[in-house]
Amino acid sequence: MGKESLRKRKGEDNAKEDGESIQSHEPQTMNLQKQVGLISGICMIVGTIIGSGIFVSPKSVLANVGAVGPCLTIWAACGILATLGALCFAELGTMITKSGGEYPYLMEAFGPIPAFLFSWTSLLVTKPSSFAIICLSFAEYASAPFYPGCDPPQVVIKCLAAAAIVIITIVNSLSVKLGSYLQNFLTAAKMIIVTIIIVSGIVLLAQGKTENFEDSFKDSKVSVSSISLAFYNGLWAYDGWNQLNYITEELKNPYRNLPLSIIIGIPLVTVCYVLINISYFTVMTSTELLQSQAVAVTFGDRVLYPASWIVPLFVAFSTIGSANGTCFTAGRLVYVAGREGHMLKVLSYISVKRLTPAPAIIFYGAIAIIYIIPGDIDTLINYFSFAVWIFYGLTVLALIVMRFTRKELRRPIRIPIIIPVIVTLVSILLVLAPIISAPELAYLYCVLFILSGLIVYVLFVHFKFNWPQKISKPITMHLQMLLEVVPAEEIAE
Repeated sequence: MGKESLRKRKGEDNAKEDGESIQSHEPQTMNLQKQVGLISGICMIVGTIIGSGIFVSPKSVLANVGAVGPCLTIWAACGILATLGALCFAELGTMITKSGGEYPYLMEAFGPIPAFLFSWTSLLVTKPSSFAIICLSFAEYASAPFYPGCDPPQVVIKCLAAAAIVIITIVNSLSVKLGSYLQNFLTAAKMIIVTIIIVSGIVLLAQGKTENFEDSFKDSKVSVSSISLAFYNGLWAYDGWNQLNYITEELKNPYRNLPLSIIIGIPLVTVCYVLINISYFTVMTSTELLQSQAVAVTFGDRVLYPASWIVPLFVAFSTIGSANGTCFTAGRLVYVAGREGHMLKVLSYISVKRLTPAPAIIFYGAIAIIYIIPGDIDTLINYFSFAVWIFYGLTVLALIVMRFTRKELRRPIRIPIIIPVIVTLVSILLVLAPIISAPELAYLYCVLFILSGLIVYVLFVHFKFNWPQKISKPITMHLQMLLEVVPAEEIAE
């Protein structure tokens, strides 16, 4: 009896709240709303890719190949590879219009086990560590001006990074539109600093500062392992080319806007990256660039003085924009995995008033904060890239497999089969090269962690043990009341 009246009362409350939250005349379903247009889509891609990578990675790419010529070649090649990968994702995204990035594609092509392993690895390692890396980079740049002549203390950096994660998580939990507008604003801010660096470089080149480009392939260290590690660091700076596939269900007209955003966004980023690197080399030799603590800040000190404070300020904007984009999209993966029963059910619930996947985003932010505690950027990037390319390769392989197994699916975009074949082969090379050339136990731990997901899958998804549900039921109920969230409505297809 008590339960019945509670349900009734909840129903009345929800009806009131729903009535208040409906602003348009269209009936609003309890689902994620389509609020992301073409400009927001391009900003999401450009804004997420151009984060901390171009301001941190030039050093790592150069350290692996040892000379200016191969360094610029790697940056351009990474851009081409990211574009080819994104074209594969454009076909997948318009063929299977579900949010969650690689997850629904692996599910359709290979079944639930690879999809679960992807969500397991992404939610516990790759996505939160990526979020943590970006926020640590933000904290380094934001605190640098307050500690001239020395490195900021680790405590300050980590506290600042944690504060950034908390703020971004709150913004994205409150409103899709707010998260999207913040992304557009921060993308505009980061394009200002990119333009300043590129224009300064072109002016310096016109003045004849070309000495660092003479004999640009001299002293280069080119081997399979050095090139693959340089690729890892370069591709880390391009990571984010598949971001829109995480929010396909929230794109207005995805058949047009998804491929268009990719075709405009990624070549734009590639051109910017190569030009930024050329600008760096106009004022720094290879040795100076490797010794610089923050490459963009050193560039600013040499070229823009007395206005050199602009650089750390705008780089901080840029990294926050990238972190916001990562949080906005990765929260959707947690949401989709929860919806499929591969994660706690409460993670797939949607806020009644705000129509955002709030529990998913909060969960993601909490795990990212844990990753800040150890916080060594370089090692995080290497293990992150290793795990990510295993799944990129599998997803693009899924595209090839579905060409033969799912011929009936409508494909608004159909790319030549050679493109996914190239991307799959490059993925295999990127995964195997570092293991063969410089084997480390960490790679083995990474593989073991991915495979440990099988145990979790068998126990909790396949056999559906009762005791975890008994424990999670009251927790879910309390979280529902605390966060005011409900299950999403089924979408009639």
